[in-house]
Amino acid sequence: MKKNIHPDYRPVVFRDRGADFAFLTRSTVVSDRAIEWEDGNTYPVVDVDVSSASHPFYTGKSRLVDSTGAVEKFNRRYARGRG
Repeated sequence: MKKNIHPDYRPVVFRDRGADFAFLTRSTVVSDRAIEWEDGNTYPVVDVDVSSASHPFYTGKSRLVDSTGAVEKFNRRYARGRG
């Protein structure tokens, strides 16, 4: 195998702000932000839109996630809500 071609595999915190949930795992994802974790160490942090704490499959609750405005664009385009 070639050396020095694989990205760093290190501890990273993934945070779901909508559900106030975060977990520490290992990943190759790169982030320019960091967070101090419960153990006192600082780790890179990645914010995610959906996690197991907010996904309808795991929570049993319906939740609309639309960070790009696609629902409003669809409603405007097809005149949703007008009789």
